[in-house]
Amino acid sequence: MIRPWLEKAALKGLHCLDAETAHRLTVLALKTGLMPGQGPGADPRLAVRLWDLMFPNPLGMAAGFDKNGEVPDALLRLGFGYTEVGSVTPRPQPGNPRPRVFRLPAEQAVINRYGFNNEGHDALRRRLEARKAPGGIVGINVGANKESADRVADYVAGILAFADIASYFTVNVSSPNTPGLRDLQARSALAELLAGVMSARDECTARHGRRVPVLLKIAPDVADEDLQGIVEEVLARNVDGLIVSNTTIGREGLSGSALAGEAGGLSGRLLFRKSTIVLARARRLAGPDLPIVGVGGIDSADTAWTKITAGADLLQLYSALSFQGPALIGEILTGLSARLDRHGLSSLREARDVNAEAWAAETA
Repeated sequence: MIRPWLEKAALKGLHCLDAETAHRLTVLALKTGLMPGQGPGADPRLAVRLWDLMFPNPLGMAAGFDKNGEVPDALLRLGFGYTEVGSVTPRPQPGNPRPRVFRLPAEQAVINRYGFNNEGHDALRRRLEARKAPGGIVGINVGANKESADRVADYVAGILAFADIASYFTVNVSSPNTPGLRDLQARSALAELLAGVMSARDECTARHGRRVPVLLKIAPDVADEDLQGIVEEVLARNVDGLIVSNTTIGREGLSGSALAGEAGGLSGRLLFRKSTIVLARARRLAGPDLPIVGVGGIDSADTAWTKITAGADLLQLYSALSFQGPALIGEILTGLSARLDRHGLSSLREARDVNAEAWAAETA
């Protein structure tokens, strides 16, 4: 376990560097074992069974941190119940020019415009095949190349490339940093995309003998009528779940910041309210059976619990780690256990949705 004073010193040092360099050094520290596992003992009440997967706890590392599948096992050792690699595109691409990620410490928020920088399918495949002890739940977030002439084909290629090794897939149509990508959330385009993706998944099920769940990751900026269309398509196509949400192009809460004009997606604390409202509205539209992953602004046990009571089965975080460090993982899990004790509950499922209607009625 990392001593608290050492972790604080490391965070302070990383914050002296630009955000992208700090991120790269953190990945290298995980690769080389300089950031050892420190997860708390498992509380069986925090386990979540979805599809044919048993998540030891509901907290996952969101896509974007481990784009190229370099450290999934190191992340699991930190205490995450699962992790998600990517977004990965068929061909390597450099992403947008630097600087492309900006910290906002006063707001505990981040703006990024990475643009799906990654090393492509082949490099990710090699790394995942080379894992020394394959195990745990590792999802793969698939995207489309910026210059692709057929983006649906890119997503289908991602399913075909990894169906034998992915724990689950996330279809990412909600990044604001690839021009036109969010247009795939429009109902007609989404119907075509999901038809292709689910057909490819079913083809792979027959080939490999295992059915890999497919989740759709959406933006928090969708209008209510568009959200209804998205959920209807998800249900009609038998998509296995939703991830709510990606980053926002909104700048609420940043009126006084010098970085408010930077292009890109905003994540962190300022995303919490908007993403939680959309989560609750998605739950209301989808009903009780569709699994939903709550993402956006989780930075404490309180915010994690709020996402669950607003309708989330699972959780993901990323931005808060850059401000609080990996000790946050254990703090959230310990806090969730304490809340189960406080309310006399035997599982997180018993708490899910209890505040969903209230959150759905909120104004973003």
